Order: sequence, then C-alpha cells, then structure tokens
Amino acid sequence: MKTSLSLSRISRRQFITTTATAIAAPTIIPASALGANGRPAPSERITMGVLGWGMQGPSNTGSFMRESDCQVVATCNIDKKHLEASVNEINKKYKNQDCKTYHDYREMMARTDIDAVMLAVPDHWHALIATEAARNKKDIYGEKPLARTIAEQQAIVRAVQSNKCIWQTGSWQRSERNFHYAAEIVRNGLIGKVTKVEVGLPSGHHDFAGTGKPLLQKLAQLPEKVDDLAKVVPGTPAWEVAVTQPPPELDYDFWIGPSKMEPYIQARSHMNWRWNYNTGGGQLLDWIGHHCDIGHWGLGNDDTIGPLEVEGSGEFPAKDALWNTCTRYRITCKYPNDITMIIAGGHPDIRDGTKWIGTDGWVWVNRGNAFESSHKEWEDTRSLPEEQRKVRLPFTKGGHWRNFLDSVKTRQPTVTPVEVAHHSALPGHLGLIAMLAGRKIKWDAKNERILDDAETGKWLTRNYRAPWKLG
Repeated sequence: MKTSLSLSRISRRQFITTTATAIAAPTIIPASALGANGRPAPSERITMGVLGWGMQGPSNTGSFMRESDCQVVATCNIDKKHLEASVNEINKKYKNQDCKTYHDYREMMARTDIDAVMLAVPDHWHALIATEAARNKKDIYGEKPLARTIAEQQAIVRAVQSNKCIWQTGSWQRSERNFHYAAEIVRNGLIGKVTKVEVGLPSGHHDFAGTGKPLLQKLAQLPEKVDDLAKVVPGTPAWEVAVTQPPPELDYDFWIGPSKMEPYIQARSHMNWRWNYNTGGGQLLDWIGHHCDIGHWGLGNDDTIGPLEVEGSGEFPAKDALWNTCTRYRITCKYPNDITMIIAGGHPDIRDGTKWIGTDGWVWVNRGNAFESSHKEWEDTRSLPEEQRKVRLPFTKGGHWRNFLDSVKTRQPTVTPVEVAHHSALPGHLGLIAMLAGRKIKWDAKNERILDDAETGKWLTRNYRAPWKLG
C-alpha cells in the first residue's frame, strides 16, 4: 500500500526538488564507516539514522553505538534541543563531527547510504515514519506498540513485507534469559495444556518528564490575567492545565502531525504524550508489547493467531482532564483451544508480568530476572535438559540490538519481527475499543476485522489531520 505524505511547511514539490538535489550530489560516507580497503562495506559496518531523543531514543542509540559494526551517521528531531543533544552525544562517541542532522525525517530516509533506522517517536508518528522508511528500503528498529491503531499497524506490516525490510520491535524481553526460559517451558508442554494466561501491566499515570513542579513555579510568576498563555481549571493542579505557547525550539505543528491539533501543554508533550489518546495509548498500549508479547510467545501464536472475543472494563479520568488515558483496566480475551488471557492493570489478583497456567503446572516471569513456577526444579536449574527442548526459541547472546544487526546482515527474521509486533498489540487495541464501546468485541482473526458491529469497527482507525495522509 502506497502512503501519500504531505507537510504543511514544505510542499511536496519543494520536498521532491530538495531530495532530488541531495541524491544527485555525491554522498560522503564517514571514514569510520568504511571497510579496511577504503570502500563501503555494508556486510561489516551498518550505517544507521536515529529518530527520537526522549526516553528510548538515547538508550537505543547507545546500545547500537556500542556495537563495533554499527555506525550512527544521522539524527532527526523536530525539537532543536533534542537534536543538539543527540548529535553531540553521537559525535562524542565517535570523536568526530560526521553525524548529520535533520528536521524532516523524509530527507534522512532519502539518503541511500543509510542501511537502517531506529525509531523512538510518539505513537501517533509510528505509521507515517515507519512506512516512509520501508519505502526507502531501510531496515527498521521500531518501538512498541507497533502503532496507535490497528489500521496503522496493518499498513506498517504491508509496507515492511512488500519492501522486504528487516524489522525489530523494542520488545526486548525476548532477549532476556528468564523470559526465554519460561516461554520454552510452556512451548514444550511441560505445564500441560495451557488454559489461562495472566498478563499484569502498570496502571495510572506517571509524569515521566517531571514537568509538574517547574510549570507550577512558572505559573506562580505570571500575572493574574495571562490571556492565552495559561488557563487554570478549578479543582485540578495548575501545572496539569497550563496552556502556553510552545517553546521556540519545538516545531509543535510538525510534532502534532497527523493528530488533531490541540493547545500546547508541556505536561502532555515530551515523554508524557503517552497519557493522551490524541498521541498515545496509556499504560495499556505502552506495555502490551512487553508482557502480552511474552504471553503470546509461550503460546506459540505470536504472529498468526489473534483473540476471537475481547471484552473489558476500565476507569478513565474526567473528560476535561489533561491526561485522558485509562488508569485501571481489566481485559478478557478468548483464544482458540479454550485459552483465556486476562490483561489487567491496577488489579491485585493479576500479578505484574506474565503467568501461564496449564493442566500440569504454571510458570510466572517478570523483569529483574524474576521467575517462579509450580516445579521447584525449574527454578533451581533455570535450564531445560536438551531432550525436553523439542521446541527451541531463538535467542541472541549479544542482546536485542545485536539480534537486529545480525538480521540486517543475514536477512533472517529478528526475534520480534513486524508480524509479531502487530499480533502482540492486538489484544490491547481491541481491549481499549471494548472498554470505550462498553461491549464485547468479536474479532475475525483471519481477515482482521470486527464482526457484526459497524459502529465499533470505525475505531480501528483514526482521521488524519490535513495534509497528512496514510492511504
């Protein structure tokens, strides 16, 4: 599917002209990205462009720069401060000034000397940037969830598949020993027939950016009548509802992109965009690509089979609240073979992490190398005897980022390819729709559509703000 993109500040004709000029000019590849004989050596050194410098961007970039066969040669950001921070960190690592900077991601994608890109941008930008990268034949390391809506996820899957790109999702738990071990126990039938999977996720909201105190101090210094600069709603903390002008370093119109235009509020922009359904998906969609992903991995249906029925209930903030994503939720998914998955946040009976329950036992796993089971010997050994490993799940000793680079070279699938990312997020998306609709969703897993409910089916996608289009 071809995606048509437009940008309010740069017309498509201007962009094509600019890009054509850039491509026509000779490309200068940094000396440190060349093979020993002075010629580009893609099999030895992977050149990468990075997008995003909030929470995951610096971490992912650092992980790639630690690999000797990867060179970060470009960084893109619509916030000048973030752009400066990223290029400084990259150049510091390589002890040069070779990293190029970009404001418009399409210009970076047009570079033919970039092999791969790392995407760590807000959810509402996942689909447009990922499909653009795929059309430009870039291999992609993208953060979870795959996208903000199911329709956007489907578009990414098609773009990646049709352009034969390598995709790795930031569902890095698959590259941790305890998660791998637990999933192999389940896949090899050691707990018998699985009847239930419990997925415990975080609840509530968290001010990741630490914007509360600074904004409160700023408001205290403003005159009583501040016109459009600030607005305080009685009964809520002042910092939560401070409408201000965007900072000069941020291209806010570009940042909002395809989403509905909203007034700028610092506490729902960088890092905290995830608590606003206009740009993110709350704790549910922020974490569904981790513990639900592991749940699917153990079941063996992580890239082919989706739930058949989904119902859910949740607690939401007031309609005029700054952060509007669900704070407490419980979702029940019915899968083939009489398997039930419970996904919950804020419910004490569902423990954080992933737990599989079978006819012959159970296994629970979580971050921090946590592992518990119904069989003490599994906890003691943390290793399955070879004769029991009839199903062997992929594992890369060098970690999640190493796995991506290896796949770029071998053209073999990563441990979390795009199809897996799509299916891992589906229960979260469908659960949210079920909560908003207040009724059970019947899902046609083969054709990926909601059955017998045209009204609810409309929530599979979102309207794009002009001139942005995904079609």
